[in-house]
Formats: sequence, structure tokens, C-alpha cells
Amino acid sequence: MRKRRVAMSDALVYYNPRCGTCLKVKALLEKKGYRLRLIEYLKTPPSLQELDDLLKKLKIGPEGLVRKKEPIYQEKIAGRNLTRAQWLDLFHKNPVLIERPIVVIGTRAVIARPPEALEALLTS
Repeated sequence: MRKRRVAMSDALVYYNPRCGTCLKVKALLEKKGYRLRLIEYLKTPPSLQELDDLLKKLKIGPEGLVRKKEPIYQEKIAGRNLTRAQWLDLFHKNPVLIERPIVVIGTRAVIARPPEALEALLTS
């Protein structure tokens, strides 16, 4: 009897190669057989449309994507009321504000921090 080949799935990962959590998530996806498309978002920030699409796939508002411990957030953004368009512009111009890693599989996405958060995306 011939073994059935399992189709390899694609996963898009917004990550920072110097981030330990990002590297753990990358290794976990590779171990599970995903074909990865890695985007170093600090070097190649997502476009405004990509950011908007990410938020929709994540099913969160912009505030859920921000890294609140970053100095730029503390100094210039904390306590301000921003529109979605203003958030998207900030993320695009200051990608360090984007939480990481973000994993996109098909039409769904998750912020995989901690790495165990990835399981919800992989098992449903």
C-alpha cells in the first residue's frame, strides 16, 4: 500500500531574526512541515493595506498589535486617541511598534507570543 503524501502548507511569518520567540515559532512551523515565507518586517515594513489585512485576519484592533514597551510608544503615543488610519501609518513608518511574530496561514493569523499561542491556529 502506498503512503499518501501530505500537502505542505504555506505560512507567512512576520518576524525579527534576533528575537528568541520568533526563532522558536519558526522552528516549530518547520518541524510541523510548513513551507515558510519569512518577512523581516523591520527591514521590509508591511504596506498600509497589508497592515489592514493583518488586523482583519487577527480579528483585533490596532491597539492589539502595538508593542507598548517600545520607547516610541511610551514617548509619543501612549494616552493618545488615534484613528485606524493613523495607527496603520504609525506601524508602517515605525515597524518596531508591531508585535511579533505574526503567523498567517490562509485567511487566519495569530500573534504567536508566547509560541504556544500558535497552537490555536494550527489545530483549528
